[in-house]
Amino acid sequence: MEEVDSTNENLPETYDFLPVVSNDVDKLAEKFVTETEHEKQETKLTGGMKSRGKYRSRSLSASSTDSFSSASYTDTSSDEEGSTPREKVQNNSKGFDDFCIKNIGQAAFGRREVEIAEQEMPGIMALRKRAEKDKPLKGARIVGCTHVNAQTANEVAAALAEAGISVFAWKGETEEDFWWCIDRCVNAENWQPNMILDDGGDATHLMLRKYPTLFKMINGIVEESVTGVHRLYQLSKAGKLTIPAINVNDSVTKTKFDNLYSCRESILDALKRSTDVMFGGKQVLVCGYGEVGKGCCSALKGMGSIVYVTEIDPICALQACMDGFRVVKTNEIIRNIDILITATGNKNVVTREHMDKMKNGCIICNMGHSNTEIDVQSLRTPNLTWEKVRSQVDHVIWPDGKRIVLIAEV
Repeated sequence: MEEVDSTNENLPETYDFLPVVSNDVDKLAEKFVTETEHEKQETKLTGGMKSRGKYRSRSLSASSTDSFSSASYTDTSSDEEGSTPREKVQNNSKGFDDFCIKNIGQAAFGRREVEIAEQEMPGIMALRKRAEKDKPLKGARIVGCTHVNAQTANEVAAALAEAGISVFAWKGETEEDFWWCIDRCVNAENWQPNMILDDGGDATHLMLRKYPTLFKMINGIVEESVTGVHRLYQLSKAGKLTIPAINVNDSVTKTKFDNLYSCRESILDALKRSTDVMFGGKQVLVCGYGEVGKGCCSALKGMGSIVYVTEIDPICALQACMDGFRVVKTNEIIRNIDILITATGNKNVVTREHMDKMKNGCIICNMGHSNTEIDVQSLRTPNLTWEKVRSQVDHVIWPDGKRIVLIAEV
């Protein structure tokens, strides 16, 4: 299996990660229970509009754009969309200012989201209650870099800041913003982290690359994603991983439950929110039949989609076959599919050659950690036009008018 590239150049331009630092481990543990499956964030738009050619774009109804749940407040105002929190000076109600978020005024809404999430996590709540007396993490100084649900990212960040936690995160970060936020968490005055809570290996790699002396003082790493674990194995093989690391991804509750069942629900939610597409009768190609791929296939099949699977592992391929899915090669089916979903953890699974063959209106998205599975950079050429349709949705238009729908720039 091809190794996942661990260099920064292949990371996506926008992120849903929540870099956090805190000396108060009890507060940190309480806040991190809100972390849920991520959806990718707003993207940069390049290129202008060209002739539509023989194809017509899918119309967008007013009610379909950015249709977030009315149960929570989400800051989507156009006046703040173009601004960066790095230009603001913010304080919470107690005068605390060691944070950088979108809007501290959303803290009350974020707290409600935290409380709602806690109701869905009785196991974590029980562990927190058990640890209140023993305080097993006393003395731990943790840098956290993890996912937050896209619809509540700004709200949750505000709730953390209001609670006195140093959080540097907001929805719609650029790549520069992302690395700046992590840097602020790692390198701060009167602050020496001794543990890393990572989701994808980004905080680990930044500290190792930029602050090797600080990295040597870390007591341990906790990593929960497939991609992050792969990157840790690469560091270990190269002799650069000199501290203990816990592979949370291989725990049963993560691999067999979160990867499978959470992805089974989030794939439908993400596609519906971003495109309003109907799934019945659609031909869908899912690349990869690991736990994430299994969850995606199960959900789409249940909605009436015709699902195909690509898989290089013979056991996983046989599982897909036994589950009733047709196992194919990408080139065999690429011209006919309506939706393509990558879930492999590998690099360049979908290339420009594949996307050139896709039919007009094909939707393409990635369920993995970063955008390395789809060669997005190959689409940034002078002959292709990028058209931003709505938040997190771009149309990439070919010279003849054909367009593909790219979700959150994957």
